Amino acid sequence: MHRDDHAIVERLERYLRHRLPRAVESAAIPVDVSAWTVSGEPVPFERAVKQQYSPLPAGTPWGRPWDTTWLRFDLRRPAEWRGRRFELRVELGFSDEQTGFQAEGLAYDAHGAPVKGVHPASRWVPVPDVDESTIYVEAASNPVVLHHDGDRFDFSPTPLGEAGARDGGPQYVLGRSALVVRDETVAALVLELRLLGELAAQLPERSPRRAGILRGLDRALTALDSQDIAGTATAARAELKAVLASPAEQSAHRLSAVGHAHIDSAWVWPFRETRRKVARTVANVLERMAEDPDLIFAMSSAQQYAWLQEDHPKLFERLRERVAQGRFLPVGGMWVESDVNMPSGEALVRQFTHGTRYFESEFGVPTTIAWLPDSFGYSAALPQLIRSIGARRFLTQKISWNETNRFPHHTFWWEGIDGSRVFAHFPSADMYNSALTGPELHHAAVNFADRGRLDRSLIPFGYGDGGGGPTREMLDRARLAADLEGSPRVAIETPDAFFEASQREYPDAPVWLGEMYLEFHRGTLTSQARTKQGNRRAERLFREAELWLSTAAVLTGSAYPYEELEQLWRELLLMQFHDVLPGTSIAWVHEEAESRLAHVATRLEEYIRTALDALGGGEPSAQGALVANASPVSRDGIAPHGIGVPRAAHDSVTVERLEDGHFALANGRLRVVVGPDGTVNSLVDAATGREAVPDGQRMNQLQLHPDAPPNWDAWDLDAHPGSGVVITSTTGPAQVSEAGDGSVSVTVERAFGRSTARQTTTLRPGSARVDFATEVDWHESERLLKVAFPTTTATDRWAAETQFGYLWRPTHTNTSWEAAQFEACAHRWVLVREPNFGVAVVNEHTYGHDVTRGGDGDSGTVSTTVRLSLLRSPRYPDPHADQGRHRFHYAVVPGADVADAVREGYAVTDAARPVRAGESVRPLVSSSEEGILIDTVKMADDRSGDVIVRIFEAHGTRHRTTLSFGFPVASVTEVDLMERPSAVGPENGPVDLADLVFTPFRLRTFRITRSEK
Repeated sequence: MHRDDHAIVERLERYLRHRLPRAVESAAIPVDVSAWTVSGEPVPFERAVKQQYSPLPAGTPWGRPWDTTWLRFDLRRPAEWRGRRFELRVELGFSDEQTGFQAEGLAYDAHGAPVKGVHPASRWVPVPDVDESTIYVEAASNPVVLHHDGDRFDFSPTPLGEAGARDGGPQYVLGRSALVVRDETVAALVLELRLLGELAAQLPERSPRRAGILRGLDRALTALDSQDIAGTATAARAELKAVLASPAEQSAHRLSAVGHAHIDSAWVWPFRETRRKVARTVANVLERMAEDPDLIFAMSSAQQYAWLQEDHPKLFERLRERVAQGRFLPVGGMWVESDVNMPSGEALVRQFTHGTRYFESEFGVPTTIAWLPDSFGYSAALPQLIRSIGARRFLTQKISWNETNRFPHHTFWWEGIDGSRVFAHFPSADMYNSALTGPELHHAAVNFADRGRLDRSLIPFGYGDGGGGPTREMLDRARLAADLEGSPRVAIETPDAFFEASQREYPDAPVWLGEMYLEFHRGTLTSQARTKQGNRRAERLFREAELWLSTAAVLTGSAYPYEELEQLWRELLLMQFHDVLPGTSIAWVHEEAESRLAHVATRLEEYIRTALDALGGGEPSAQGALVANASPVSRDGIAPHGIGVPRAAHDSVTVERLEDGHFALANGRLRVVVGPDGTVNSLVDAATGREAVPDGQRMNQLQLHPDAPPNWDAWDLDAHPGSGVVITSTTGPAQVSEAGDGSVSVTVERAFGRSTARQTTTLRPGSARVDFATEVDWHESERLLKVAFPTTTATDRWAAETQFGYLWRPTHTNTSWEAAQFEACAHRWVLVREPNFGVAVVNEHTYGHDVTRGGDGDSGTVSTTVRLSLLRSPRYPDPHADQGRHRFHYAVVPGADVADAVREGYAVTDAARPVRAGESVRPLVSSSEEGILIDTVKMADDRSGDVIVRIFEAHGTRHRTTLSFGFPVASVTEVDLMERPSAVGPENGPVDLADLVFTPFRLRTFRITRSEK
């Protein structure tokens, strides 16, 4: 016989596209809809149900951007439908755009109980089996901010992400909703035909299995009568039985399918809309669980559970019941799925402790897996933190987005900077929102990097990003693919079951050491500078507030504000979500984030002042003006975390006017030459006599680059070798000024493009660093502003501070892996160093850096240039991102080693605070070793009155230290991050405070019980 494969495929597509969908509904009657529109923010059901509803006929435009329209469906079952299962099909006017990125709704019964979410891929709502009933749908007219055109996204600028965008006209046209009877036989046939067609498309053209599938499809389609689909569907399904009954090969890849609905806590929708997305998704999941015993569903982000608990307490209680049954699985142990590059170490600790404690207190569920499928790269500090909350496993898939290099493993051990390891897995489907289609299942199998050593991977399925979760069709696909020739075997099971099997079968999995750098979305380190500045400020103020509040509680008996600190922490943790802190959300989100971070900062400032007033009560000190040092390093003679009189600087700063308008500033430790254009063309370290600036080059040089990535505007950053403009011109002569503390500054003003800048170079008496302040009134579009610091160091690597330590990165581009890291994250400092000389660049609130090695190639002269990324101006998703005024503070430390970089990094970010009166205050806890930093001092979360101290090794070497205390101590216990007795590490057992051993970057937490004396 002649082969007619192409004709079979075309015939199948025609049936699936045009003939079969209409037949899934065996009966349908239109229903009338009435509506009430909310002006402004959403309202609860209890208010909406009392309003006056007006008819809203099909074909009527509805829904301004971000508005809510409550729809009421008064349903009457035809007498002839009694005994048949029927449902309501809701037509909000859905488009072909993505599910979760357009109109959606939550259906309620007449008593206000959430029934099910409504979205384009799941439009139906179950209806009570009675003659008359009423369904309400809270319909959100969310505008389409991110358009999807085929396989590509459209990143055109749009004003629809602004809070005021609701002033626009209607976004949707109401479709014709209907009460329908679903023909389960036809629905099953559609599913079988589609999955087999997709499977055949993935198999080799000459595969016997493909030929067998196509023959079966041909027979099934021949058995179908296009004019009597319902009457012939059973016969058509019979023709597929043999094809569907053929079992998978013994060697078939195994997929552990886990229901999932990644819900971005904010992105191209505001926070308040996420709260509703959570309710819609959970309602969907619980409806399916009631109908389908196979569904297992994993959901992260304790914040989203807390929102549901507040907004829909009865729905939350239904969720709690499914958690108790082991079917609804809280995973991840974090407050939100945060960015994990930029938050401080303590902020990441609190992400885990707040999330884990919520899951334990509300559900009695421990955290076993860190779950971060969508964050933009993974800090090397994470394995230690994951283990210290009691988890041992990690899941993501984002590294599959790498532009240059394919990550070599899908299942492996991940080792952090301190040596801690967790068992890690990347779903080989390269997605966290699979629909379990044939192409997705096939890709998961053939893409798996560890085949031959392991034959299983995990596949999260369900509509995600904007929520939605698994549908009934996805669950049916999973059952069809459970044991099907040509397909991987699919089993719905828990993530823990998957990880346990994988570790058992792959005990010698390879080890990946250090950071998991994402070769994509590098612009997230710079976009939305105000959000990032607010984050860094809040992190610093939390460390300060908890320190002084704890000190006041222990030494003066002052009350410790546990409740509000917890709420303020949760505000900050939410703002660190992986589309908020990275600067990739709509304008509405960032305006709100900046406001909420400012509120957090204001309250923390008030607490700091209250605590210091309590500690400084009494008459003015005879010692002189007191200063509180909240830094973990000494400052001007004041001990870390102490209050005392600062040591006076004995050196002064001299100013010498040189030829050609240059100024030489000197303080006995440094000599700085500032040119008339405000840049530094000489910086000499007096201790070594070493010049830090290469001949002919200048430090503090602003550079403006084109910044128009082809996609993902706010996310992506292109490499810029040799491109851009160096900004050297000024609008007037340099101005020299002297401050009351003896510091001397040189200031210039610049104009470039549509923007202006004011740059100030300052040298302070006795200081080991040169400080720079850059104020920018920024009005560029698709431009990137960097500031450059060329140095005379010759090195093939640079150190970048990360949480609880630092890591080394290459300055060269020998391989594609190194070349791809052209922009990378650092916290307070970076260091470039030869064996006997280094230069540190420290900053107050900047994260994006690039460090490159240069030289002329002839003389053998090598230099290393450090650049900080200050500002971007992407046009999507916020067309006005970063416009307006900004201030940046950074500094250069010549002659620096790691200890100097650490110390000066804290000096730039941590302000010394005057104390009004009183005497010096000894620190609550002190370390004898400079490299062992006491990072956090706080009261224990259990409100026992115990003090919690978090300590880490910061210099990357092995240290021994002695702890001493500024208050009577009854006992000291080493605990984990959850403040439970520690079961990790070689120091288990009694704590020897006189000889504590710290290996490089080791983080340890201690509970200190106060003596009653």
